[in-house]
Amino acid sequence: MPKIHQLSTTLSNQISAGEVIERPASVVKELVENAIDAGATQVDVTVEEAGLKTIKVVDNGSGIEPDDVPTAFLRHATSKIATTRDLFNVHSLGFRGEALASIAAVADVTLATATEPGLGTIAHIKGGKMLDQHSEGLRKGTQITVNDLFYNTPARLKYVQSQNTELNHILDIIDRLALGHPEIAFSLKNKDRVVIKTAGTNDLQQTIAGIYSVATAKSMLDFQGEDNDFRIHGYTSLPDTTRSSRNYISLMINGRYIKNYQLMKAFIAGYGSKLMVGRYPLAVIAVEMDPLLVDVNVHPTKQEVRLSKEDQLGALLTATIRERLGRENLIPDALHNLRQHNPVDMDQLTIALNQASRTMPPSPSMVGEQQAPAVPLQVDGGDAADAAPADTGLAISDLDDQPIFDEPDRLAAWDKKYQRPVTPEATARPTLVAEPRPKERFPSELRYLAQVHGTYLLAEAPDGLYMLDQHAAQERVNYERLRREIGEVSTDEQALLVPITLDYPASDAVAIRGKRDVLEGVGIYLDDFGQNTFVVHQHPTWFKKGEEEQTIRAIIDWVLDEGHVTVASFREKTAIMMSCKQAIKANHHIDRPQAEALLKNLAQCENPFNCPHGRPTLVHFSNTDLEKMFKRIQDSHQSFGGAK
Repeated sequence: MPKIHQLSTTLSNQISAGEVIERPASVVKELVENAIDAGATQVDVTVEEAGLKTIKVVDNGSGIEPDDVPTAFLRHATSKIATTRDLFNVHSLGFRGEALASIAAVADVTLATATEPGLGTIAHIKGGKMLDQHSEGLRKGTQITVNDLFYNTPARLKYVQSQNTELNHILDIIDRLALGHPEIAFSLKNKDRVVIKTAGTNDLQQTIAGIYSVATAKSMLDFQGEDNDFRIHGYTSLPDTTRSSRNYISLMINGRYIKNYQLMKAFIAGYGSKLMVGRYPLAVIAVEMDPLLVDVNVHPTKQEVRLSKEDQLGALLTATIRERLGRENLIPDALHNLRQHNPVDMDQLTIALNQASRTMPPSPSMVGEQQAPAVPLQVDGGDAADAAPADTGLAISDLDDQPIFDEPDRLAAWDKKYQRPVTPEATARPTLVAEPRPKERFPSELRYLAQVHGTYLLAEAPDGLYMLDQHAAQERVNYERLRREIGEVSTDEQALLVPITLDYPASDAVAIRGKRDVLEGVGIYLDDFGQNTFVVHQHPTWFKKGEEEQTIRAIIDWVLDEGHVTVASFREKTAIMMSCKQAIKANHHIDRPQAEALLKNLAQCENPFNCPHGRPTLVHFSNTDLEKMFKRIQDSHQSFGGAK
């Protein structure tokens, strides 16, 4: 065995860099978080070759004292904690003191910093070694330039992906930090193009507009809730504006973006059955809590944290979102996508509608599925570098394309632009006002008209035409009925004259015995009838006649597939499964009394807008939509008289 020895400082820092600095985006994250902790109100990031060649972060924060510059690049050197108590009461984004040392160990770093306008400090560190430090006239704040990342650790470069992919990671980091700190103005330049710019007015909705698009921000719902330990607020999308990935849900705790599967699951649970399977909302969730309730010292990148009252916070998220959506009319606008892309030109709207009718599936369940940000800065597999920045209507100062170190006028201009207080007027400015929604949550006067292709029902109301998917509508009615009945299984069961016998392999039989309490929670009682055989003597009356054994086997299979389930979730899944099995299918013709009864029952549902799988039960064509489609309403420059 070789002789034990202590590693050199340079090698230790390179090892630490392997944990903290995974890719160029990690450098951006650490440097921008340091700028935020320094009290900056403006942070400008510039990258070249997706950060592998150059990363420059400029802020107007408090700066670093000249005597502290050499210490700042040592391992475990920090100004943010001093005692063990501080470690469990962290108010800043960074605290480990590893970032600068790790970055300097694998790159060529230049630091320019000053605590006041005037004389500041410039330091040059390469490969973990201080090469130069001298004084020079600077503006207040810090600029860190990182060149030739991983130049001395070529093995790391093998794991770096394409420039587009690496740039997408940087975009994602800036997006999350901007959403977590709407009071700070962020900008990101790549190849001399501004790809992200936020206003820093402490308006979260305006920040969302700067990242995703104005249209997306205007369509989102604000929410807030609190209890004795937590306060939550933010914005979330309606169920008809979804994504195929959870990546568009940003969860912030005290301004720190984190990843937490349980809280994400609790947030989505607030939507209930309003989301389609495999679809997720676009949301920004800000959580404020006592730092003593969260341990951020569990992961080098600090994106995973440990919460003391995670279940309580999850319950608050679920209840808040459920209550907020419960106040909204969730009937999809049938022409939402077309109107959003062309709200003025009626001729092109008609052409687009005709094209949509030929190319899009006729099912109303697909309405709203193609909606996306007008100018997405993050798309799976896309080239984010070539995407134009969203037009948010935010003024871009003439200072942005000029050097910031010119003396002396530029220093005064910098101070005037960036060292500004956030005024109450700016924070309260209603920059984005969504269009008012109908006060009536669900049309109370639906009059049945006709059935189309044995699949869709047409109905009218004073505010326009409605088209219903008969299968989805009856599925919703069945689901809410079954959900109530499944909750009353102990008093509503049917005894069998001939018991049902079920045979299973030995491994499944053992698993089933371990889930008996869950099965009994929905009225399925299994008695042993041999080593791997069970017998059923009664079942809930809500089982469809003739399908009792098939239903029981399906429920047991679901338990075996899911593994650990709660009685509540099991009853929910069972109701969803049974509601679909009992609903009328497409291409099934029904008469007028049946159709009218379905409309009446749907209107009485707690959530009449979606089937249990998240598909819309009905879509709406407003009276204005119909009049525009038939040219009874025309553009003002074309109309000389109304149609009669």
